[in-house]
Amino acid sequence: MRLLLAFMLMAVPAMAQQRVVNVYNWSDYIDPYAVARFERETGIKLLYDVYDSLEILEGKLLAGKSGYDVVVPTSEPSFSKLVRSGALLPLDRAKLPNAAGLDAALMQQVATSDPGNAHGVIYLWGTIGLGVNEARLRAVAPDAPRDSWDLLFKPEWARKAARCGITMMDSAIDVIPTVLKYLGKSPDSADAGDLALVEKTLKAIRPAIRSFASGGAIETMAAGETCVVLSYSGDVIQAAARAEEAGKGVKLRYIAPQEGAQLWFDMLAIPKDAPHPAEALEFINFILRPDVMAGITNQVRYPNAIPATAKDIAPDIAGDPGVYPPAEQRARFFTIGPVPPEAARARSRLWARFKGNG
Repeated sequence: MRLLLAFMLMAVPAMAQQRVVNVYNWSDYIDPYAVARFERETGIKLLYDVYDSLEILEGKLLAGKSGYDVVVPTSEPSFSKLVRSGALLPLDRAKLPNAAGLDAALMQQVATSDPGNAHGVIYLWGTIGLGVNEARLRAVAPDAPRDSWDLLFKPEWARKAARCGITMMDSAIDVIPTVLKYLGKSPDSADAGDLALVEKTLKAIRPAIRSFASGGAIETMAAGETCVVLSYSGDVIQAAARAEEAGKGVKLRYIAPQEGAQLWFDMLAIPKDAPHPAEALEFINFILRPDVMAGITNQVRYPNAIPATAKDIAPDIAGDPGVYPPAEQRARFFTIGPVPPEAARARSRLWARFKGNG
């Protein structure tokens, strides 16, 4: 009994001294091997939580005292909003030597959200477009356009695609700028007339939408339960890989429509009230190692911003234009900027009305 008590008393300080880092990231968005490797190499315990929408992430961080040490907000609008509100710590670059390997041109693109790149570094990037199950879509709409947002936003095509299932991501932040761009408007528009046109466009296709899915619809796509999905590029490409592994003949492909697809960057950042900022910096620096980041891209099929990873990216991923788009396609991509708070609220109300019309 005395020996047991002595052991317990010795174990308490050891447990109390264990280093921890709390990470809050998108679902299906990291290489599990990287998590295990980080813990093994650093001795830091990694506690990992996931979210599936920017609205959830913003709500937790803007309320304060989230308990997280590392978060992964998208550059616009969430990351820039967190920067402006003072919710993020400036990064100590002396503790992030691996940040020197980031692509300078890509980091310059996100500097508009974070002047001087003071509060974040790029984790992964991608676009928002369409996932298509070609065989099922061909059976119900053989003449439907395959390279245009018309497939989803024109009611005559949406009605046909509805026969095999349409899923839309449940995010006003992501969908509304895409519809604005499709309509020839600025994706950052706060004009009431422009938003009225967006609402009209969305309401016209609302009867055709089978379901909404936060953060994408990987499982329903992979299972062949839906044939058209508005989602993130990597989610569609992950679904295609899972469908192929299942061996049931489901073939999916990702389309970045010719009218333009939204380009986004997800950022590694540290909340201002992070309980373990030193461990957070160690985690971010570890993730930015080329060998680690290459493993993440190979696992989740999203491109990263570290050129030195190129030699370790699987050939089928490096050669997939859905993952690494050619220059002529990237020229049609667009990024979004911040919108005034009242416009953001108007967009949220529009989205609630749209979903409620089902």
